[in-house]
Amino acid sequence: MIKSVSEVKVLVVDDQPADVEPLCDFLESHGYSCVAAYSAEQALSLYRNDSAISLLLCNLHLLGFDGIELVHQLKAITQPPRLFEAILLTGHADKADLIRALREGIADYYQQPVEVDELLKGVRRQEQSLLERRRQARELGSLNQRLHHLAESIDELYQDLEKARGHTMHRRASDPAESEPELPAVFQKLSPRQLEVAQLVSQGKTNFQIACELGITENTVKLYVSQVLRLTHMHNRTQLALALAPRSSPLHQRFTAH
Repeated sequence: MIKSVSEVKVLVVDDQPADVEPLCDFLESHGYSCVAAYSAEQALSLYRNDSAISLLLCNLHLLGFDGIELVHQLKAITQPPRLFEAILLTGHADKADLIRALREGIADYYQQPVEVDELLKGVRRQEQSLLERRRQARELGSLNQRLHHLAESIDELYQDLEKARGHTMHRRASDPAESEPELPAVFQKLSPRQLEVAQLVSQGKTNFQIACELGITENTVKLYVSQVLRLTHMHNRTQLALALAPRSSPLHQRFTAH
């Protein structure tokens, strides 16, 4: 029967080969692929060249620099940072070392000599943590990609709307037969954008439709409508639409029939 191998590859670091090799053998017998390093420098090199390494088992006390400093340097190797967890093994650690380890984000630590069954439970906990973080990272990447595509689609929609508005304005300006009637004097005090909003209101369009057509927010449309009503001394959208409707239009005839 072939034993399944975990997705999490373990880097075991200790400057005492007699401690590293039995630990690697034990973890490999429980489904983990292991890499042994006998110095901090070798650990850095192995981690840099093997992207599958994602769990570090490291002695706190190493020649050169300690396991906490090693974790710090591993984090700085790749940009953006790789997902990995670290477990410290130590024969003795004072309070200051433990505080440094926590600040560096080291997940757990075990007193040597290590009880291998307890260590295996800790490795499995970190394995599940890593797999969950990878799943979340994939989902976030997929969501970001979908949001990017959505933003591109919205941009294209606004561009199409602007083109359509541009063509409409060009036709109106170039065809005298289709030119709009002269505006009532009360509307001549409006700014071009206020007048544009007023004309769209007169066409019976909702605030949402106006916002889409002009490429502005719905709240901004509400503000413009409020300004137009105040400046023209009108009370509601119906009165505004009636004032801008041609006398021959069904809307004007409907409200002046009496």
